[in-house]
Amino acid sequence: MPTLARLAASKVTMYAADHNPPHFHILTNDGAEAWVEIGSLAVIHGRIRAAALKEALAWAESNNAWLLTKWKELNP
Repeated sequence: MPTLARLAASKVTMYAADHNPPHFHILTNDGAEAWVEIGSLAVIHGRIRAAALKEALAWAESNNAWLLTKWKELNP
Protein backbone atom coordinates (compact mmCIF):
# COMPACT_ATOMS: atom_id res chain seq x y z
CA MET A 1 0.00 0.00 0.00
CA PRO A 2 1.92 3.05 -1.21
CA THR A 3 1.70 6.22 0.82
CA LEU A 4 0.83 9.00 -1.62
CA ALA A 5 0.91 11.93 0.80
CA ARG A 6 1.74 12.61 4.43
CA LEU A 7 -0.40 15.36 5.89
CA ALA A 8 -0.44 16.89 9.37
CA ALA A 9 -3.31 14.73 10.66
CA SER A 10 -3.24 11.77 8.28
CA LYS A 11 -1.70 10.01 5.32
CA VAL A 12 -3.25 9.23 1.95
CA THR A 13 -2.73 5.71 0.61
CA MET A 14 -3.91 3.52 -2.24
CA TYR A 15 -3.91 -0.26 -2.69
CA ALA A 16 -2.90 -2.15 -5.80
CA ALA A 17 -5.49 -4.54 -7.26
CA ASP A 18 -8.24 -2.84 -5.23
CA HIS A 19 -11.98 -2.89 -5.95
CA ASN A 20 -14.01 -0.25 -7.80
CA PRO A 21 -14.96 2.54 -7.64
CA PRO A 22 -11.56 4.23 -7.94
CA HIS A 23 -10.74 5.48 -4.44
CA PHE A 24 -8.02 6.27 -1.94
CA HIS A 25 -7.69 5.68 1.79
CA ILE A 26 -7.17 8.30 4.47
CA LEU A 27 -5.47 6.88 7.55
CA THR A 28 -5.45 9.29 10.48
CA ASN A 29 -2.75 9.56 13.12
CA ASP A 30 -5.22 8.20 15.71
CA GLY A 31 -5.93 5.03 13.67
CA ALA A 32 -9.25 5.92 12.01
CA GLU A 33 -9.77 5.28 8.30
CA ALA A 34 -12.01 6.48 5.50
CA TRP A 35 -12.21 5.57 1.82
CA VAL A 36 -12.86 8.41 -0.62
CA GLU A 37 -14.04 8.05 -4.21
CA ILE A 38 -11.65 9.91 -6.50
CA GLY A 39 -14.23 11.26 -8.94
CA SER A 40 -16.63 12.79 -6.45
CA LEU A 41 -14.41 13.07 -3.36
CA ALA A 42 -17.28 11.49 -1.42
CA VAL A 43 -16.56 9.30 1.60
CA ILE A 44 -17.70 5.80 0.65
CA HIS A 45 -16.61 3.95 3.78
CA GLY A 46 -15.44 4.75 7.28
CA ARG A 47 -15.37 7.85 9.37
CA ILE A 48 -12.62 10.21 10.46
CA ARG A 49 -12.41 13.50 12.35
CA ALA A 50 -13.73 16.48 10.39
CA ALA A 51 -10.42 18.38 10.50
CA ALA A 52 -8.47 15.42 9.10
CA LEU A 53 -11.08 14.89 6.39
CA LYS A 54 -11.05 18.56 5.41
CA GLU A 55 -7.26 18.57 5.13
CA ALA A 56 -7.15 15.37 3.06
CA LEU A 57 -9.98 16.43 0.75
CA ALA A 58 -8.29 19.78 0.09
CA TRP A 59 -5.12 17.91 -0.86
CA ALA A 60 -7.09 15.44 -3.01
CA GLU A 61 -8.94 18.20 -4.84
CA SER A 62 -5.61 19.77 -5.82
CA ASN A 63 -4.23 16.39 -6.89
CA ASN A 64 -7.33 14.74 -8.38
CA ALA A 65 -5.91 14.06 -11.86
CA TRP A 66 -2.76 12.57 -10.36
CA LEU A 67 -4.82 10.35 -8.03
CA LEU A 68 -6.77 8.98 -10.99
CA THR A 69 -3.53 8.33 -12.90
CA LYS A 70 -2.10 6.55 -9.87
CA TRP A 71 -5.28 4.45 -9.56
CA LYS A 72 -4.95 3.34 -13.20
CA GLU A 73 -1.29 2.51 -12.65
CA LEU A 74 -1.97 0.37 -9.57
CA ASN A 75 -5.23 -1.13 -10.84
CA PRO A 76 -4.82 -1.84 -14.57
